[in-house]
Amino acid sequence: MVEAMLQEIDLQKEYLRKREIDTIYLGGGTPSLLSENQLNRLFEKINEIYQVNKQAEITLEANPEDLSKDYIEVLQRIGINRLSVGIQTFKDESLRHLHRNHSSLDSKNAIKRAQDLGLNNISIDIIYGISGHSLQETAHDIQQAISLDVDHISAYSLTIEPRTVFGKQKQKGLLLETPDNLMAAHFELSHKMLKLAGYEAYEVSNFAKNKHYSKHNSSYWNQEEYLGIGPSAHSYSGHSRQWNIANNKTYISRIEQGEKYFELEQLSPENKINEYIMTRLRTMWGIDLYYVKKAFQDLHQHFPQKEIDEWKEKNWAQEENGFLILTDSGKLIADKLSSDIFLI
Repeated sequence: MVEAMLQEIDLQKEYLRKREIDTIYLGGGTPSLLSENQLNRLFEKINEIYQVNKQAEITLEANPEDLSKDYIEVLQRIGINRLSVGIQTFKDESLRHLHRNHSSLDSKNAIKRAQDLGLNNISIDIIYGISGHSLQETAHDIQQAISLDVDHISAYSLTIEPRTVFGKQKQKGLLLETPDNLMAAHFELSHKMLKLAGYEAYEVSNFAKNKHYSKHNSSYWNQEEYLGIGPSAHSYSGHSRQWNIANNKTYISRIEQGEKYFELEQLSPENKINEYIMTRLRTMWGIDLYYVKKAFQDLHQHFPQKEIDEWKEKNWAQEENGFLILTDSGKLIADKLSSDIFLI
């Protein structure tokens, strides 16, 4: 796999117009299973082609059980300066239900170990609305997350996709999906607790203390170009999107054989403004109304002022210095509100 990814970096070396890299993110799958040699080879190739900013945010997604003292020291030697740790929940029974190999104690020990070794830029993932979880259990998870004193927490609802393990369990009646009204209560509770603890909800599912916003995630929301390498990876050039084939064996085979391994979509002006609306409405910065109005006008489309006025009346959104920003109640239905004003 690493050999194929090294080849792909070479194949895509002209994709990014910007040669200086501000953020590198090793995620998806289990990158914390990569050895020191494999990580070194990836970073040597990246540095061969790009100039990496000395202040770049370099993140590795990790499972708690992989973060031994030795492995954290490996990451530090390589230059990893941020961890994104998939804790999910502090309830051991639920972790087993989610097919996780770690315990709540493993999670706490991993975070403390990284902090003691000086790797303090840490984000943790918490899932709320897990089947069977009460509001008290969500409150316990959020409080435990806060007690770890990390600067970034991602808290999001459990989604059940078709053709996944959870999707199949749901089909068989073995897994019940949390009703929307109860999921909303979990959302509101987690937001309230995190805000009271000093975390900014800078995006619907992302919270930061001391302005430790994720540079990498923010680049998506700000429509900055990025290159994704490996199976299922997505890339964005500003004018097009492309996504790699998901199957590992097919990805490796096509790279080795010099065959096409990704799909490409050229973005229309309507696509681009819709993506801007969808991503920016999820953030605390909101959408620039002047920019959006001009885009609608340039495309000879009717600006949806009526819908936006209704949002304000229902306290779903507010206008600040020319930006439209969703309230907490609006964030609950952010995707629906976005689609209501999409260009067609």
